[in-house]
Amino acid sequence: MFDKILIANRGEIALRIQRACREMGIKAVAAHSSADVDAMHVRLAEESVCIGPPKAADSYLNIPALITACELTGAQAVHPGYGFLSENANFSRIVSEHNIAFIGPTAEHITMMGDKITAKDTMKRLGVPVVPGSDGAIREDDEAKRVASEIGYPVLVKAASGGGGRGMKVAETEADLSNALSTARTEAKAGFGDETVYLEKYLGKPRHIEIQIMADSHGNVVHLGERDCSLQRRHQKVLEEAPGPCITDAERAEIGARCANALKEIGYLGAGTIEFLYENGEFYFIEMNTRLQVEHPVTEMVYGVDLVREQIRVAYGEELSFKQEDLVPNGHAIECRINAEDPHTFAPSPGTIQRYHPPGGLGVRMDSGIYAGYKIPPYYDSLIGKLIVHGRDRPECVARLRRALAETIIDGVETTAPLFHALLDSPDVVSGDYDIHWLEHWLSAKLPGE
Repeated sequence: MFDKILIANRGEIALRIQRACREMGIKAVAAHSSADVDAMHVRLAEESVCIGPPKAADSYLNIPALITACELTGAQAVHPGYGFLSENANFSRIVSEHNIAFIGPTAEHITMMGDKITAKDTMKRLGVPVVPGSDGAIREDDEAKRVASEIGYPVLVKAASGGGGRGMKVAETEADLSNALSTARTEAKAGFGDETVYLEKYLGKPRHIEIQIMADSHGNVVHLGERDCSLQRRHQKVLEEAPGPCITDAERAEIGARCANALKEIGYLGAGTIEFLYENGEFYFIEMNTRLQVEHPVTEMVYGVDLVREQIRVAYGEELSFKQEDLVPNGHAIECRINAEDPHTFAPSPGTIQRYHPPGGLGVRMDSGIYAGYKIPPYYDSLIGKLIVHGRDRPECVARLRRALAETIIDGVETTAPLFHALLDSPDVVSGDYDIHWLEHWLSAKLPGE
């Protein structure tokens, strides 16, 4: 097994990886910016290296600095977490060229799935259901009109690169299409350096369902069920749960097997998540994330596995520690993403944590790197904690989440914790009857102008 792993990330995910390393007897090196010198994962690390100033481009995205950090500390592997360089094929390739293990898939598979058009074509070829749409990039408006007419309005114009909702525009009618194309291309060029777009059928009330996959280098590929990530604001996930409230055992087994078989055919390695829109009993592939997901803890709670541990093991060349028949869902889990943001305007709220009391008790997990006196830097993503709860069934899980939220104290900065108190007062959320548009409509009614 590896003796030392460099963690190329920050915040709660860096601490999460560090904990897995410690349980495995592996030394973890915290690579951090100067703004994160007092971060919890740095304070708890056996070893730490400053890789640059606060700006992410000069630190967490600085590939030469990270390679140098590995060489200085003797780290044999790099875990990229999520975000930053986790889906950067060039980083994966350079790490490997320096005889350092990249804890993630190969550069080839990151590239394949990083381009949404290539990913969609690949999945279609491998027997995974896809959203009806264009066969490749849309170059001309006339071509877009023809495709849209064939699949039917409304249609969604999507950037081939990137994510997070940028470069995505809905055209309700043909009259809207030219403007949607132009706007999506402009956003895609500005956000990802690539103005390539394509068309998909816009589904009216779909849910966002994703399948967790894990694969080793010995030909073993398994799925660990699904997560429902339908509660979203501006295409950013807010609350995730597993299993999905609307998914049957038969549907889980079928779509999970399809996904596992597809990734086995291409020789995929490590953790990956295949994301779908789900409507009227049908799954439609939208993209694949070739990394660990923010919401991976709900899967861990339901299946009783450590996904980070498995990532490390398979990167070292070991076989998965479980088989498909071992993976039986147990109970229900929900995760709330708590951000340092104003709960009404969602404006970032960096500052100093004055008081912090995480919740506890049976079935409660708080993944966070904050502490009383910690100063949240203004340079990075506003996620400061993930509250995850598990229950024997969904009603017990919801009740436990209410209790855990009531115990959570974070003073000194604004957080989105009040949002979840309000959401749990909604009958739709309590019953699980929502789709990917539900939260936007709910917020619009609660917060005019949102």
